[in-house]
Amino acid sequence: MGNPRSAAEKRTFLSRIEQYPPFRAVRSGLTRMIPVLIVGAFALVLKTFPVDAYQTFIQTFANGFLVNLFNIINTATFGVLSVYMTYAVSRAYMRIKADEDIVSGGAVAASLICFFILAGVDLDSFGTDSIGPKSVFLAILTGLICSWLYRTISMPFFRKQKEVYSQGADREYNRTLPTLVPIAAVVLIFAVFNELVTALTGTDSFRTLVHQAFNALFSIGETGFFKGLFFVLLSSVLWFFGIHGSDTLEDVMQNQFATGLAANQQALAAGGQPTAILTKEFFDCFVLMGGCGATICLLIAILIRTRSRARRGLALTATFPMLFNINELMVFGLPIVFNPIMLIPFLAVPLVCYSVTYLAMSAGWVPLISNEVAWTTPVLLGGYSATGSLAGSALQLVNIVLGVSIYLPFVRMLDKHQEATVRADFERFMAFFRENEDHISGARLVDRTDFYGDFTKGLCADLRYGLKKNLRLAYQPQYRYDGTCIGAETLLRWKHPVYGLLYPPLVVHLAEECGMLPELEETVLEKAIAERPKVLERFGPEIKLSVNVTGTTIVTPRFMQFCRQLNEKEPFAGRNLCLELTEQAAFKFDDQTRQILRDLREMDLMLEIDDFSMGQTSIHYLKEGLFDVVKLDGSLGRGLFSFDHSREIVASITQLAASLDMDVLAEFVETEEQKEALHELGCDLYQGYLYSPAVFLDDIEKEEK
Repeated sequence: MGNPRSAAEKRTFLSRIEQYPPFRAVRSGLTRMIPVLIVGAFALVLKTFPVDAYQTFIQTFANGFLVNLFNIINTATFGVLSVYMTYAVSRAYMRIKADEDIVSGGAVAASLICFFILAGVDLDSFGTDSIGPKSVFLAILTGLICSWLYRTISMPFFRKQKEVYSQGADREYNRTLPTLVPIAAVVLIFAVFNELVTALTGTDSFRTLVHQAFNALFSIGETGFFKGLFFVLLSSVLWFFGIHGSDTLEDVMQNQFATGLAANQQALAAGGQPTAILTKEFFDCFVLMGGCGATICLLIAILIRTRSRARRGLALTATFPMLFNINELMVFGLPIVFNPIMLIPFLAVPLVCYSVTYLAMSAGWVPLISNEVAWTTPVLLGGYSATGSLAGSALQLVNIVLGVSIYLPFVRMLDKHQEATVRADFERFMAFFRENEDHISGARLVDRTDFYGDFTKGLCADLRYGLKKNLRLAYQPQYRYDGTCIGAETLLRWKHPVYGLLYPPLVVHLAEECGMLPELEETVLEKAIAERPKVLERFGPEIKLSVNVTGTTIVTPRFMQFCRQLNEKEPFAGRNLCLELTEQAAFKFDDQTRQILRDLREMDLMLEIDDFSMGQTSIHYLKEGLFDVVKLDGSLGRGLFSFDHSREIVASITQLAASLDMDVLAEFVETEEQKEALHELGCDLYQGYLYSPAVFLDDIEKEEK
């Protein structure tokens, strides 16, 4: 057995890392980049698809219209990827800090300016080389540091915001004015830093200095197994930290390894045998299958093992580009970048593939590479093309199997960690919702810009996606004093695919916020009618089946039309169906409402008032004679033995209802003493745990079997 304590400590450590604001900002920024990555990846695949006939077609059709089109999209996405990344990370960092008084747009502006400074963008020779994938790490670093500096410098200025207001200026100008000094200060700091770097090193930018440092590192020693192994390791490490390892080390590749192919081809032309094991194709075809980290193996492992719907969806979307070794969507979308769980397999799999391939070729099991192969050539085909032998494809297949076996347990670990994280997030959200439930009914959580707003948006999306699929109904029976079952209340239950059954008031609130409350209540009514035969079979053929409808829904023309359609399909007459009106506070009792209630009664639907008390509004409903049943407010039944006035109120309600020929039903009846007390006060209809909790029909069927 494993050590529970060490496992818990590991989860705590990972949770602390993920909650650290810079890491959260990077993860959030990368997530927001997914649409850009998807569009860019597909444009790049369509541009570089490695089939000669296809390439000839796109280059000649309409004078190269398609090539130009793909180039434009690629340039507008991957070509300026680091600019998008700077914006996304800076914006995410400021959202996490949630300083309402500080204009976060100032931090974004400062970050973009500073990124262009460090990237060495020259207006005389402006291009996308320095602002594309090669500079992603620089973008992340700049977005974080600039935002932190801007926030630190801004605080005193925004605290004294009123003092720097310009008289007569509009509100937006006044709010933006305090950003001037912080932006200027941050830009000045970065500009001075960049000038110092260039002056001391003789380079044109900080980014260029990094590239030159890597070239100098690999100029030491002879090219062989260990230099190639270090190249693979360093490239993977760079990718993990958001640095485009392949492009950053491109000069190293050309100077140290790419020359091996020409040497092999010259040896064959002279009638000899190839001798160079390490070539550019060696890395492209046998180590970087699917892209950096041999992520084709990760893709397969995810499709085989993951239980995350979102992760599987990402893998399916990334499959097509990854077949051609374009994996930015997986690297930044999963993400692999800054993901501590993926660090070990992301580094280990390429090293294993490299070592196995080197061994196979040095032992003569697989021919050395003698053919040039485009880096976008799909796996298996690439191995055959590079070596001219099926043994090359077989070697790729062996590497894939090894890589998948390494990735699989980490995919499972990723799932478990995500499940633990989302469970903790859900518990945090539910604690907030329950704590504020009495005051939250009129608020819109989706409009919040914090964790609770984001979580609400996610739940709303899940509800919209699986409203009917995950909806279940429970039924709580209602009894007369003599023990006869006289009815059953239909209770909404919605099962979230991750969190299980959600708190019903939360489901109603979510449906209301995302504009789905009418659809939800219509679905419940329709499903209850469909299940009615089974309910009657279980609780009795003469029982009343009641369904809750909120006051905001029952008065709408849409709901009335829905009821008419149901009635035309199968008349309500004689079916003992009751609509239980909830949320009377939102119920506007005007002439239109009265007419709607009359129309519902004419369709032979009974009406019931839920949570009835002695308030003036509640009494107002009774005089119209439109309701058949009054359900006591739960607090009255619970307070029979603890509040002196509860008995008098219940007695008054039962006497009033009797005079109007209406039934009174008490809910939350849990003890015999409570039942007897209600009976003495004139209430003989009960619902509660004394008789039965709410039950699912399928659970009842299982018990009977």
